[in-house]
Amino acid sequence: MHGLVSFWARNSVAANLLMIVALVGGAIGFFRLEKEVFPGVSAAGAQVHLAWPGASPQEIEEQIIVRIEEAVADIDGIDQLTSVASEGSAGVYIRALVSVDHQEFLDEVKLRVDSINNLPQSAYRPVVQEMGWDNQWMGIVLHGDIDRRELKRYTEKIRDEVAQISGAELAEVNGTLGEEVTIELSESAMRRFDLTFDEVAQAIRSQSLNASGGDVRTETGRVSIQARMLADTADQFGEIVIRQNNNGGVIRLRDVATVKDGFVDADLRSTYDGEPAAFIMFGSVDKMNLPKFSNAIKDFIAERNKTLPEGVELDVLWSDDDFFSKLVSIIGSSAFMGTILVLCILILFLRPVVAFWVSAGILTAFAGGFLLLPMMGVSLNLMTLFACLLVIGIVVDDAIVIGENIHTEVESGRRTGPDAAIHATMAMAKPVIFGVLTTMIAFAPWALISGEQRQFTQNFTLTVIAALTFSLIEAFLILPAHLAHLKPQRMVNKKGKPSRFVRMQRNIADSLLWFAKNIYQPILEVALKMRYATLAFFIMLFIIAIGLMNTGFVKVRIDPDVEGDLIFVNIEMPDGTPFSRITEVADQLESGLDKLRADINPKYAYLGEDMVQSGSFVATDSGVNAWIGLMPPENRPTNVSSSDIAEQLRELAGPIPDAEDARFSASFGNDDARLRFALNHEDLDVLREAADELKDHLATYSQAYNVGDNISAAANEIRLNLKPGAESLGVTLATVTQQVRQAYYGTEVQRLPRNGDDVRVMLKFPEEARRSLDSMRELRIRTSDGREIPLMEVADLEFAPGINRILRRERQRSVSVFAEVDGSAQRSIIESVNKNFIPGLVERHPGLTSGAIGTAESEAEFFQEIMVLQLASFFVMYCLLAIAFGSYWQPLLIMTAIPFAFAGAVFGHLGFGVSMNIFSWFGVAAAAGVVINDNLVLIDYLNQRRAQGVAAMEAVVESGVQRFRPILLTSVTTFIGVLPMIMDRSVQAGFLRPMVVAMGSAVLFALLVSLFLVPSLYLIGTEIRRLYLWIFTGQDYRKIGDRFTGIDVDVLGEAHSSVAPDPAE
Repeated sequence: MHGLVSFWARNSVAANLLMIVALVGGAIGFFRLEKEVFPGVSAAGAQVHLAWPGASPQEIEEQIIVRIEEAVADIDGIDQLTSVASEGSAGVYIRALVSVDHQEFLDEVKLRVDSINNLPQSAYRPVVQEMGWDNQWMGIVLHGDIDRRELKRYTEKIRDEVAQISGAELAEVNGTLGEEVTIELSESAMRRFDLTFDEVAQAIRSQSLNASGGDVRTETGRVSIQARMLADTADQFGEIVIRQNNNGGVIRLRDVATVKDGFVDADLRSTYDGEPAAFIMFGSVDKMNLPKFSNAIKDFIAERNKTLPEGVELDVLWSDDDFFSKLVSIIGSSAFMGTILVLCILILFLRPVVAFWVSAGILTAFAGGFLLLPMMGVSLNLMTLFACLLVIGIVVDDAIVIGENIHTEVESGRRTGPDAAIHATMAMAKPVIFGVLTTMIAFAPWALISGEQRQFTQNFTLTVIAALTFSLIEAFLILPAHLAHLKPQRMVNKKGKPSRFVRMQRNIADSLLWFAKNIYQPILEVALKMRYATLAFFIMLFIIAIGLMNTGFVKVRIDPDVEGDLIFVNIEMPDGTPFSRITEVADQLESGLDKLRADINPKYAYLGEDMVQSGSFVATDSGVNAWIGLMPPENRPTNVSSSDIAEQLRELAGPIPDAEDARFSASFGNDDARLRFALNHEDLDVLREAADELKDHLATYSQAYNVGDNISAAANEIRLNLKPGAESLGVTLATVTQQVRQAYYGTEVQRLPRNGDDVRVMLKFPEEARRSLDSMRELRIRTSDGREIPLMEVADLEFAPGINRILRRERQRSVSVFAEVDGSAQRSIIESVNKNFIPGLVERHPGLTSGAIGTAESEAEFFQEIMVLQLASFFVMYCLLAIAFGSYWQPLLIMTAIPFAFAGAVFGHLGFGVSMNIFSWFGVAAAAGVVINDNLVLIDYLNQRRAQGVAAMEAVVESGVQRFRPILLTSVTTFIGVLPMIMDRSVQAGFLRPMVVAMGSAVLFALLVSLFLVPSLYLIGTEIRRLYLWIFTGQDYRKIGDRFTGIDVDVLGEAHSSVAPDPAE
């Protein structure tokens, strides 16, 4: 190590070339990085989808889902198995453990599903796909005064055009219905012309087709024979001959039916600012370059708007690039301002040249990190940017420790030039290297956790490791070469008078040293005299910090609770609600939005932009979704929050009494406010009873509101039962249900290729008949011998409650009971329910199982796993430090930084009113790295003084005074470096704020730990060791001396004991 440092310190050309390579390579690496808001995530698992048109949820469950579950249940590596049975479709979701090979798992699922041979014949083949993520990064909207068909056609054409742009290949149209050709055949027409659905369907299939008749090979070449009679328009379908009469006439389809070239039989209304609208969403591609792709689409929009019909416009609905660009700008400016502030602080206490090269080392370390990141497969995303901001303090810490020691060595006059740089660097090698290694180990668990979270957090860890690796290279190979030419500072200028700057700097340095001597040292002496009280005081603070978390004064969650610039409204209506009622709800929300705009926008007109800016509404047969765009939080007055605006919208829209769920969300990570319990049992009636009991119990908590469940409301269904004697008429239940299905659901006659999609041709009753129960009285059942029998004569129609959706979890029927709660009460409510209510509920309903799911489930699993991994990393740290210091005790002294850094972070979150989340733990780990480095420097210097024969008490006091300046500088510069981010109010800064609050406050609090607790613990440990030796070896017990000898501190910060050590020591 000495030879390596010596070579580079004496060879400034090599050091400068290395720095240039790092800077240029880092710039190239930066532009090579993929750019995206979140790291690309590939979900672990498989999903199976299967359509069985017209089948009930019970049939789907019994004949499809149960059979698929049985086939895949014993596959190795399954983490969770859930299923959904709804009318006409089945979905089975098999989540795999992250540790399994994803492709092998998917292949095994496909093999198992394909081997099932007892699925219903009328069901479509199951489709097995990798479990995907909805990684959409941009949305655009086409809106205006235009009919639905033209809107759809224009939207699809624009989708095809924009998909030619690099990065926009995965474009998907939303907000439109699929096209369908509907052939409406009435009961009266069938009776008049003596027709059946089967006869008409077969006639269409036999005449509307494209077919090949082979080839004719002539002497001049091959000629193909083709029939191209596939109908594509309503008129072409109308010309199809259904039957030829005996008199030579024909009955065409137009004579007996009405052909409508329209949309599928579903309900949908989508609007943007009150106009009909359709949306195009863009999914992530393999090589994301968010700014480039987004700008290309925005340029496309600007050009395309010039060619659209008057009154029709294409706009950006949202774009991740807006968030990403602001995030890069905020972090870049904060890092720049932080670096400038650090430089200014260092100039006040160190030589300007030292301060400059220390600050330049930050840029070099990050450039080197960006050089390494592409090789690690890391993109430039939220996590890597967070890591860059967070690691600044640690990088600065390394450079400050070595730079300050070189500066002190040169100013002392003991050595100059490269010798001083080499000696001072080697003196700090041990604490700096082990400080960086322990920091890397502290972040390692985030790259080792299981689950999809690892794909996010490992980006953070790899970025930290890359930056810290190059910070060591910069600190030991580049910085010593730059400071090897440092000479003792001239105290006077060329005229022989003291320089103003030197005088100012010296006065500041003297004042800091005076503070260390006259303020810090007396307080330290008192703390050391009362060392057990000092330890008790810090333990008390740690217990208080834990209490603040457990009692909810400081909220704890996984995702950040960030003030957003979007309100999301989700209104879920009961199954079977008429679409006319759902459109009324949509109108009610739009009216509320108009009132909100009229009320709030004029109040803040002076800001230059509307507080409420846009509104998009989509109404479907299940409810209404709305997205309300707001002014960015950083542009608003501090007393106007998105949550308040959302609540005002709720009040102005008015109550929706028949809604199953009504949510007005206004912040990122808002789902954390909803706790959910899963109840599992085979009997749906038992689940209903248990869910009602659990809902009643949750309602007793004052912090819980909007209590509900996801049990599908019982919609009315008509059950067909054959009357006695119906079989004698040649009628079976299968015949009846088939013909009823043909009339009301329809028969798929064929599919037409149109604009890249398959358009179904459906034969069914007219719409007015399909929407009327009276039409069932007119329906005739056709027998094989040509008779027509009224449905009511062969079947009884019984009204009964039905099930529209069945949910299953771990091969049992399942329901979810949920409630929105104050985040601070979530944990306590879950614990109370699990302890005081669930056992009795399970006892009352044998076979019932229960547990918290969703965010609560993932939180519990996540924190349990990260706690185990973090403890393992602490043990590795301990072993590393124990080997380095040859001591079992001193690593514990150094690692006291960790729990008290955590305590400081808790106090910081309380002070700034920020909830703790996953990013807070990153801040704590980074702060622990800084403070461990400080403790390493302190203990290493203390050991050197003890080895020189200085008494324990005096060595502790001397070390504290001697290392006061570098410890203070590293803590203050780290806090100042993140201060700009703490004060930022933007949405992007909202994600960062928990992390920087944790780091800044933890470093400041742990400063007291390094300056007071660690010295006290050192003396306590010394006393314990001496007591142990006295008890077990008989060695005389030597009491630590209470007498303090003077410590002389000169202006250069060198501490010298004025008397020899106490012999008793």
